[in-house]
Amino acid sequence: MDIRAPDQQYNPYRVFSRDQWARLRDDTPMTLEPGEFERLRSLHDRLDLKEVEDIYLPLSRLLSIYVDATTRLFQAQRQFLGIRDRKVPYIIGIAGSVAGGKSTTARVLQALLARWSPRPKVDMVTTDGFLFPNAVLERQGLLQKKGFPESYDQPRLLSFLSDIKAGRGKVGAPVYSHLTYDIIPNEWNEIDRPDILIVEGVNVLQTSRLPRDGKAVPVVSDFFDFSVYIDAEEPVLRDWYIRRFLTLRDTAFHDPKSYFHRYALLSDDEAVATATAIWERTNLANLEDNILPTRPRATLILKKGADHVVETVALRRL
Repeated sequence: MDIRAPDQQYNPYRVFSRDQWARLRDDTPMTLEPGEFERLRSLHDRLDLKEVEDIYLPLSRLLSIYVDATTRLFQAQRQFLGIRDRKVPYIIGIAGSVAGGKSTTARVLQALLARWSPRPKVDMVTTDGFLFPNAVLERQGLLQKKGFPESYDQPRLLSFLSDIKAGRGKVGAPVYSHLTYDIIPNEWNEIDRPDILIVEGVNVLQTSRLPRDGKAVPVVSDFFDFSVYIDAEEPVLRDWYIRRFLTLRDTAFHDPKSYFHRYALLSDDEAVATATAIWERTNLANLEDNILPTRPRATLILKKGADHVVETVALRRL
């Protein structure tokens, strides 16, 4: 995997083959039980013992090094400044396309990191909860652009992350329902001073246009200590999305409460055509215009093949 531009000589990443990366596990223990893999895996994603051993245990080891280094730097800065600030949470961002496997990666990392000694508190949020409600999106003509940067309540998300980084307790994150395809009114996930927070979402590495007057323009990734981008070729992502749509047509879409209930009785050909149209109209446009351009901003890139197996790992040089 070469993520350089054609005319770029210097690659800011060290790129590892799967075998090279797997050897970096060293003595990191396997702390997941066999029965947990199914619970942690998203629909049609790949997660088994070998994937955890080869990819996620080395990543867990690397993250332990980064967290430890950040803690020591914080302590040194606190001593230098003569302050007594409480250590703030270490925040990990996970980005990538729809259907790429972000949720699986987030859940696996949460499970592995929570079993480090001495058992840190590891919480996870998805930026889906910070989407505007459907009524607002419809009023603003953005319902067909759900997941694009403009469909999120950015001030609310930034305020949430600011409160987390400030060490505030019991910070509320809105809850999103994939069944109703909307925000659940008056329901919150309470995040209370975690040691590590994982933030998962398609556009979490998005930047903003810089103002000419030099005033600060905060973005979500400003609050990240480490970030992961889940990568795959577009035809592969398209195939995964269509397959997931077909599975949901036969399962969740049959629930009368489902936003997509109208698709439950589509034939295979009709379902493929509908999923392809949704992909091209919304998800592909979002990928090309907003998500993929943020890939070079990630600390680490996991590149998957068509079988959902991570084939290469790229780590940003220090």
